[in-house]
Amino acid sequence: MTSDTITQALDLLRRQARIQEALRQHRGNRVLAERELYLIRQRLACYPAAVQAIALTAAELHRPIELVSVREVEKRC
Repeated sequence: MTSDTITQALDLLRRQARIQEALRQHRGNRVLAERELYLIRQRLACYPAAVQAIALTAAELHRPIELVSVREVEKRC
């Protein structure tokens, strides 16, 4: 797993979190947001190992995924 893969997956996860937060606060177009979330999930499916490593790192550090850095994930792999 390369740092580029981790970076791409982390960027997608951060974008996903921002969209979900906007939906919870009733901002923006729900249809477009749901469509983008669907596309993000499809793209994340290309990086299963990176997503798992990011999630495990976030859990170990007791932080939300969007606050985890690429370097922290690389250290734990």
